[in-house]
Amino acid sequence: MAYSTSILLIDDEPDFTEMMQMRLESRNYEVDVAHDGMTGLKKAAEGRPDIILLDIMMPEMDGFEVLRRLRQNQATKRTPVIMLTAKGDTNAIFKAQDAGADEYIIKPCDAAKLDRLIHKHIRPY
Repeated sequence: MAYSTSILLIDDEPDFTEMMQMRLESRNYEVDVAHDGMTGLKKAAEGRPDIILLDIMMPEMDGFEVLRRLRQNQATKRTPVIMLTAKGDTNAIFKAQDAGADEYIIKPCDAAKLDRLIHKHIRPY
């Protein structure tokens, strides 16, 4: 099966990442998963995904710090980042936007909305 879009999912919840990976792969996306921020940063720089789905609440390094580092890295600064998190307060949304998030979705997410946002940010080939 040929994949057209690669997605890096950075989230510390194994049940959620497994469910999301299955859902996204069923839509013919190539999905890689990182369960912490440092691993996510490494995979993003090495794998150069088309889009990153990023949780905020993670141990050791939260999603805001991951996003800041992604934006500082020449290899990942232009990679679209969709924050996909249970944190739905206005301050978190503004903080993510200020840090460079392209989109912000609150868990549980609507699959159709996520698909629309991924398609919106796919780089033209």
